[in-house]
Parts: sequence; structure tokens; C-alpha cells
Amino acid sequence: MISLLSLLACTATAPGPVDNGWVLVASDEFDGAEGEPPDPSKWVHDVGGDGWGNDQLEYDTDRTENASLDGQGRLVIRALAEDYQGNAYTSARLKTQGTLERTYGRFEARMQLPAGQGLWPAFWMLGADIDEVGWPACGEIDVMEAVGAEPGSVFGTVHGPGYSGGEGVGDSYSPVGVDFTTGMHTFAVEWDPEHIAFLVDEVHYQTVAVGMVDGPWVFDDDFFLVLNLAVGGTLGGTPDPAAFPAEVVVDHVRIYERAEPLAQDTGA
Repeated sequence: MISLLSLLACTATAPGPVDNGWVLVASDEFDGAEGEPPDPSKWVHDVGGDGWGNDQLEYDTDRTENASLDGQGRLVIRALAEDYQGNAYTSARLKTQGTLERTYGRFEARMQLPAGQGLWPAFWMLGADIDEVGWPACGEIDVMEAVGAEPGSVFGTVHGPGYSGGEGVGDSYSPVGVDFTTGMHTFAVEWDPEHIAFLVDEVHYQTVAVGMVDGPWVFDDDFFLVLNLAVGGTLGGTPDPAAFPAEVVVDHVRIYERAEPLAQDTGA
């Protein structure tokens, strides 16, 4: 299902998914004036500061201080050290729940990550039925997670019933000589009925497939996207005051579908 996000012509200019059998169907290029909020017809804010089940320390707000456009075609998610609603930090957590929910395809974001102990940026997906079945029954696809103390590594993981939290199925990727905090990098998954392939800068570094998870395969229904910058938590660790303010910069988010569906997509 696609609603409210504009359908776009296939006009990508760089080699990549379009040249490999994918058609661009929706995107946010984050065009707009400096200081504007992200498009509310595309992005919904999760607001709160109860730890989000991971002992996170930030209060996620809907303020432009924590998420806004930079006027140069980029979204900036900003974590600040400040007392707010009983929390010592603020940040933002954006999602497409109710605006874009889709089954299968290629989902990518081009991002620059922040450096610093205690930072936990992520680009991920949740099953759209989460309000009905809860987590982890809804499924979760972590396209990219990282910790600011390890600027040369990112992680890709799936979670579902029987393989959630620390039992999630996935791997890390640490290319020699790459620092994900000093430039833009493209993080993507290519998801079909039986596989979820993880890519960084078009390098395919792992695939999670049916049969590799210790529980039901729950990746066969609509998912929505999430972008956030957590502070602390079970993965981020104790924050270093010198890390703030911290920013995740997002150049684009794009969704593709296959130009020619796989046989299992059509029932063939």
C-alpha cells in the first residue's frame, strides 16, 4: 500500500538499483526551506521518553530543534543534551506508519551517521500490524543500526517471534578504511517473499532467508519505515557529554519495486 507519498518516475542518475531491475516508486528527497519540519504527509513523530523498551535516555519530540530540513535537500535528526520532560536528552523518532506501508521491494536511505559514545542511530522497519499483534510478532527489519563509538561498523538484523532482542538474526559490516561518520553512505535491504538481502553502498554483505530464523517467518505483510537517533540504551551505552549535539543527516529515503516480479511474487 502506498498512500500520500508521491509516485515518481524512474529517473535515478547514478548506477545502482534502477540498473539492476528496480523501479523507483516513492521517495522523500527532503527538499524544502531550512528549518522546516519533515513533510507531515510522509512522516509521523513518535513522541515520548519512557525508554522505548531499550532503556533509551532521550525524550523524542516533534520539535524542529530535533528534526528539520537543512535547506540543501537533507533531513537532520538532532540529539541534544538538555533537561526535557524529565529526561536529560532530546532527539526525534520519525515513522511512516499510516502514510507508507509496503510489502517487499528495495528500501534505502542515504545517510551520514554521528560519532560519539552513547549514540545509536538507526534506519529500520516495523510490521504495520504492530498495534494488533504487538512486537515481536509484527516483525522488525533493522536495515542499519550503528553505535557512535564504532564509526567503522554497522549492523543489519531481523527480529520476530523466537528471535528477538539479543536473539535477532543478522550480522555486522565493517569495511576496511570506511568511516560512516565522515560522508554519505547508502543503506538498503532488498526484500522478497523468502529473503532479505542487506547492502551498504551497493555491497551485499548478508542475506537472511526463510529457514535461518528460529521461529515463524513474519516478513510477508506490510511494513513501515522508522528513522531515529537514540541516546544510550542497551546498544548505545553510556553517553559521552562531548558527543552532543549530535546529528544524523539523511539525504534521501527511496522505495523501489521490481521491474519484473519474482516468480514467487506472482504465484508462478
